[in-house]
Amino acid sequence: MRDKEEQDDDGHPDLASRLTDDHHQSLKLWLRMLSCTVRIENEIRSRLRASFNITLPRFDLMAQLERHPDGLRMGELSRRMMVTGGNVTGITDQLEREQLVVRVPHRTDRRGYSVKLTDEGRRAFAEMAVVHEGWIASMLKDMPTAEKTQMIGLLAEMKRRLDGLGRDAT
Repeated sequence: MRDKEEQDDDGHPDLASRLTDDHHQSLKLWLRMLSCTVRIENEIRSRLRASFNITLPRFDLMAQLERHPDGLRMGELSRRMMVTGGNVTGITDQLEREQLVVRVPHRTDRRGYSVKLTDEGRRAFAEMAVVHEGWIASMLKDMPTAEKTQMIGLLAEMKRRLDGLGRDAT
């Protein structure tokens, strides 16, 4: 029987665990990363909803804006969040109704707008961010610091190698 960490929520071996040595290592790696990401995201989604009545995409948009006090254009938010412009518009509309963000005329392009956190949005995000960081730390507390550091380095190298993917396709 396989370890619990290699089982899905129903107690069955997860797909990455069922792959044999004959399967491509890259596929196994991708499936393992995806499995970990989905588990963490699902837990964070649930906790954000229960504790703050907010969705993960709304939290993510606020996180982007917190890093850019002058605001970001909708297209830039879409690119940074890796979602469609329509998604960003819908999320922004919700946050604007709650007075957590505001659309302001762009500083240099009179045709466009930037989205910024309001004072209330900055306060709310600061509170959520502290709790969010604690949740992540708690979920990963059993992984030794040296292993976390090694994984950060390996994933940074993977990202560097993947950055050129779209440019090479013909």
